[in-house]
Amino acid sequence: MEHREYFNRRLHSLLGVVPIGIFVVQHLIINHFIVYGEESYNKAAGFMGNLPFVLALEIFVIYLPLIFHAVLGVYIAFTAKYNLGNYKFGRNWAFFFQRITGIIALIFIVWHVWQTRVQVALGNAEVNADMMYNILQQPFYFWFYIISILAIVYHLANGLWGFVVSWGIAQSPKSQRFFSYVSVLVFVVVSYIGIRTVIEFGL
Repeated sequence: MEHREYFNRRLHSLLGVVPIGIFVVQHLIINHFIVYGEESYNKAAGFMGNLPFVLALEIFVIYLPLIFHAVLGVYIAFTAKYNLGNYKFGRNWAFFFQRITGIIALIFIVWHVWQTRVQVALGNAEVNADMMYNILQQPFYFWFYIISILAIVYHLANGLWGFVVSWGIAQSPKSQRFFSYVSVLVFVVVSYIGIRTVIEFGL
């Protein structure tokens, strides 16, 4: 049982970076094309939507890994022991916020898929700039997306640190400190890409 839990947690960490983390960054970069105009965004979104075997890629590269990561993540979030009152050091707080942002990310992803991918499949919308303008020019969704993107990117950046530690890539205090800086850099850069996109659509 302990061996299986250890394996599941390592797999959970791996999937959070590959493929989920890579997809998140790629998705935000594609959306960021709106900065260069509607035509650039529509071309980029259209290219991704017309990839060969796109449905199979979505199912096996995105949805199934995401479901496993989300289910185990929720279990960890609600069974983990938080010692914030006793041990107020950075990593303990990072662990706490990792779980909170994971819940926020899950809520957002479910809603975002319903609001975009499902509506396209039902024939109620098309993947283009107008769809995102219609969503993000509503104040509630504008701020919902801002908060959710910050939560998702924090979850990814901090999860990257957890991945390199749990997989033995960063074992020494010096290497762990180095990857702490890398995580901060990832958070700043990817957050900027995501927030700039939302502002471009929403204002």
